[in-house]
Amino acid sequence: MTTTLYTSDHEWLAIDGDTATVGITDYAQQQLGDVVFVELPKVGRSLKKAEAAAVVESVKAASDVYAPITGEVLETNEALAAEPALINSDAQGAAWFFKIKIANKSELGGLMDEAAYKAHTA
Repeated sequence: MTTTLYTSDHEWLAIDGDTATVGITDYAQQQLGDVVFVELPKVGRSLKKAEAAAVVESVKAASDVYAPITGEVLETNEALAAEPALINSDAQGAAWFFKIKIANKSELGGLMDEAAYKAHTA
């Protein structure tokens, strides 16, 4: 079973066992506008919670995507690198950024569920 959690910086995580798929929320892509470029982390990179992991650039701004948890990058979304506009059409689906091996499950406790995230963005 997959559980989805959110950060106050507008990243989402789909948790499946000891792996989390990470992306930015639909709210974040709406704030950015038309996305024109993404820079994804290298597979094998070790990330610390709150470390800048990726970059997303739109016609309005460039923004860092932060690692919501500590872990090692297992996979990146090459389809997103090839077509950054996927973020605008499917931010919380096909436009995931990277998959990370969860190093410390206790870090998940500081994240929001969907109801808390909706209240955060209201």
